[in-house]
Amino acid sequence: MAFINDEVFDQGLDWAISNGSRLDIVSTDPGGTYATVTGNTLGNKTGLTVGATGDGSPDGRKVTIPAITDGSVTGTDTATHWALTNASNTVIASGALSSSQAVTSGNTFTLDSIDITIRDAS
Repeated sequence: MAFINDEVFDQGLDWAISNGSRLDIVSTDPGGTYATVTGNTLGNKTGLTVGATGDGSPDGRKVTIPAITDGSVTGTDTATHWALTNASNTVIASGALSSSQAVTSGNTFTLDSIDITIRDAS
């Protein structure tokens, strides 16, 4: 079985902790492209503090973006994805929301916590 030391994974996740400061909800899969995030954002939460590295489930290592209760909605449409960025030019991680969410500009949005996991080698 292949093996990679946890510290290898932790270094990448530590970078996500250090640089991930904004979470956007978007109307399309950002595909890792910052311009797609900014062109399709429906709202955001800034000033995030991403949690410390820990054991992933069922394996690997993870960090957790805390639950959001007061995100600002800036557009009206259906949010289908989230994107963690450095708020200037880099998508750190993105994924589909567990269910799409209709949002209206001027309101707030909430999200459950999100785990970013790097799975063990197999």
